Amino acid sequence: MYQKYVNAMPLYRQEKEWEALGIPISRATLANWMILTARDHLIPLKDRMARTMKQEEVLHADETPVQVMGEDGRSNTATSYMWLYATGEHSDHPIRIFDYRPGRGGKYPRAFLKGFKGYLHTDAYAGYDQVPDITRCLCFAHLRRNFIDALPKDKAKRKGTLSEQAITYCNALFAAEREMKELSDEERRRKRLEQEKPILEEFWGWLEKTEPTVLPKSALGQAVSYALKYKEGFMAYLEDGKCSLSNNLAENAIRPFTIGRKNWLFSASPKGAEASAAIYSIIETAKANGLDPYLYLEYLFEHLPGLPVNRRPELLDRLMPWMPKIQEACGKGKSRNSICE
Repeated sequence: MYQKYVNAMPLYRQEKEWEALGIPISRATLANWMILTARDHLIPLKDRMARTMKQEEVLHADETPVQVMGEDGRSNTATSYMWLYATGEHSDHPIRIFDYRPGRGGKYPRAFLKGFKGYLHTDAYAGYDQVPDITRCLCFAHLRRNFIDALPKDKAKRKGTLSEQAITYCNALFAAEREMKELSDEERRRKRLEQEKPILEEFWGWLEKTEPTVLPKSALGQAVSYALKYKEGFMAYLEDGKCSLSNNLAENAIRPFTIGRKNWLFSASPKGAEASAAIYSIIETAKANGLDPYLYLEYLFEHLPGLPVNRRPELLDRLMPWMPKIQEACGKGKSRNSICE
């Protein structure tokens, strides 16, 4: 499990490694072990983490394609999606939840986020508009990236261009954010209104003057139009100091999955995709809380089988990665041989 989901080593390669060591274990057996272990132990823990997550005030979300074999009524070439939900960068309880679904429709985040009321950081994908009771905060990294893509290919010709001017506004916002990282949420909110809101107001005024001067279908024209179209979403982060300027947290959190996908290419079944979602959730949440994911998995498999979590799901709370006992047992730098001593 560690080799596949942390080191991105697909099961067919692990099968060969075990065989070279004189231990013949088929990849089908390895896959079944992971599916059954996730079903019995990790999915309940993931669901408990998701329940905790939805009590937060700020969340991030992103999604990426995944190919899954054997889905009912769908061809093996159909595109499914792995959704990622994460608590905000200023949360006391970092949580990363992966959620496999057979599509990209807005009904999926609406179902997952049922009961959540707060700020949701995303890109501008319209599907998130179906989630009720939220305020969407859009990503300035996406906005800036559009202007970077509109820069002339010749670096010598970039200075003083409209694209560079737009990037300068964005860079000023990110620079201000770095200075506020250690502030309290309320102090950060006040500082943003003092320092960043004037930059934003100047930026929107500049965009409005620029829009009539550029070709609408050019890369620059589309970048300007995108920024103005979603102005309200880009401004929303100013309302709460727990919010962020970008959705980079979600993009970084989903990256281990996209790296792994390049190696194992697809999930062999929906049950396998669900197991992968649970395992990635546990591992990435462990990493976000400063744990060694190997030690955390080992700790869970030592303790979960003896807990009556079906009758008493609250027992899972003591195994959350931010709990002091878990931090002590599974923190980075701990010996991997001491867990069962």
